[in-house]
Amino acid sequence: MGDCCSGNTCSSSKSCPKCHKQAKSVALQTIFHQLKFPDVLNVEEGEYYFCSDDNCLIAYFTAADKLIYKQQLSVFAKENSRKLCYCFNIDKAFYVDAVVNNKAETIKQFVIQKTKAGLCACAIKNPSGRCCLADFKKLTDDVLEASP
Repeated sequence: MGDCCSGNTCSSSKSCPKCHKQAKSVALQTIFHQLKFPDVLNVEEGEYYFCSDDNCLIAYFTAADKLIYKQQLSVFAKENSRKLCYCFNIDKAFYVDAVVNNKAETIKQFVIQKTKAGLCACAIKNPSGRCCLADFKKLTDDVLEASP
């Protein structure tokens, strides 16, 4: 798992200029793979940040207020908010159902094994440019916490 998303430097963050949620830095490689053509032609060098708020219109921004909107992404924001794992096309609702039916471990282990084998492509497939493995745990915890 250590190699997953190794091309990213995920250490800095800034507040989104629209929704003010903290946004983490994202590699330029991610942006090049996420943007529709011809919008990708306008990407400039610099540090970009990803806004993960599903309700915000902004996908990426720079400290100099260059904005990239979610409708400019190749996969529109509403589709993105339903994804848990972009590398293996795992839908959040599918995984929630698996958690409820005690079948989630198989899915999670599949993703872990493929990630360890270097078969993930988080840096280019996930709009955040980050590995989804922590999201599996968070979603599992949220589902179990909400269960009676």
